[in-house]
Amino acid sequence: MQRRLIGSLVGVLAAVAVGALMLPIRSHIAIATAALVLIIPVVAGVTVGGWVAGLVSVLSGFVVYDYAFIPPYYTLTVGSADNWAALVVYAVVMTVVARLVAHLHDAEAAATSRAETARHLLDLSELLLTESPALGPAVVASIRDAFDIEGVTLVQSVAGRLEAVASAGAPISREQLSRLRPEAHLPVPLTTGAAQDTIQTLALASSGRPVGLLVLKNSPSSRAVREALPILANHLAIALERTALQERAHRAELLEEIDRLRQALVGAISHDLRTPLATIKVASSTLALRAGTLPAGELAELHDLIDQQADRLTRLVNNLLDMTRIQTGALEVHRRPAALRDLIADALGGLASALGDRVVEVVAPEALPEADADPLLIGQVLANLLDNANRHAPPGTPITVEVAAEGGELTVAVDDRGAGVPVEEREAIFETFVRFDTGGRSGLGLAIAKAFVEAHGNRIWVEEAVGGGARFVFTLPEAPPLDGGPQP
Repeated sequence: MQRRLIGSLVGVLAAVAVGALMLPIRSHIAIATAALVLIIPVVAGVTVGGWVAGLVSVLSGFVVYDYAFIPPYYTLTVGSADNWAALVVYAVVMTVVARLVAHLHDAEAAATSRAETARHLLDLSELLLTESPALGPAVVASIRDAFDIEGVTLVQSVAGRLEAVASAGAPISREQLSRLRPEAHLPVPLTTGAAQDTIQTLALASSGRPVGLLVLKNSPSSRAVREALPILANHLAIALERTALQERAHRAELLEEIDRLRQALVGAISHDLRTPLATIKVASSTLALRAGTLPAGELAELHDLIDQQADRLTRLVNNLLDMTRIQTGALEVHRRPAALRDLIADALGGLASALGDRVVEVVAPEALPEADADPLLIGQVLANLLDNANRHAPPGTPITVEVAAEGGELTVAVDDRGAGVPVEEREAIFETFVRFDTGGRSGLGLAIAKAFVEAHGNRIWVEEAVGGGARFVFTLPEAPPLDGGPQP
């Protein structure tokens, strides 16, 4: 209405202005010429205000034409038949011109609107192709901005009831939400207080299955928007269905992985527990039944066996607790200067019963810098690597622990004389419960060692030892100097 009023005013003023400009030269121009010039107000009015404003402009031009350029002047009286013909022709031609200009203007506006709508649809389609977890909020915000809608809300079924999962602009009230129906494709008037909102719902369905509702509050009634929204609703439904399928697929993969790990954990733990428990059971039963008849040497051997297997169970339980800390994110690193010689000695002391008479050679420079590390975590790393080497090294062969310092970094290597680790298995050996084609499997110890070393910001790897066997190597930073200098 405002546009029509402005256009009508422009047409009237333009007709008066053009008439006033031609009035001084009225005696020098023909009546038909004046009619042609008065086309200008009509075109101006139509362009600004549309068809209705164009009719007002035609009427204004008609009055100016009759009043100032048709004899007798300054009256609305028409003298001769020729003058009547001129006025009628002017009115008919100007009406046709107004209609044509209005039609062209409307066609141009519609084309511009369709082009803008197509661009918005393209942008929204590209957005719907993304795999963002925040797809709903991003889409409703884009729809609101693209089509200038007061409020856009995405409603989906949550636990059997409709809930607003994403909203942009003016949200719908709980009362309005309770009155929504999936089949309500047409605008539904809902009154809230003193104001009246027009709520339009678009059902979102993919492959015949409902996936939600798109709720529009006070949506524009233009034809371009009405044509674009159903197309957009289809694209949105497909995108939501795709996201839901991806989530279900991810959940299924996660459940499969959890089941695989559970089976591997149960198998590995049952195997690791069965051997020491069976050994302890046999030794304790023998002591209970025959302690009085066994020689002192056999008694000592049985006691040592129980002690070794109890230590093995303790290490297994500690590894399980450490793995729980790692998986729950509760692992904390408390760095302080630590002497690697002392950590190696403590690890060897804890494995004394398991190592037995095996020789462990420690090779380290005399002036060995301290490490900037958590002593408890690195002590567990050393214990796990030494225990792994002891289990895989042939009887009677030594284990070598070599420590070197270079460039502000300490390198610790544990060598055995066993079968070694094939190149294709050197990455997977640090994972939990992986079975290899060679028949072996990884456990918890090496995975924990890797997690503890990487928690310090360093790395661990396995390579072939110089004399054959496996060589597990990890690095640590040197401790900062006592004078408070920068940490390496």
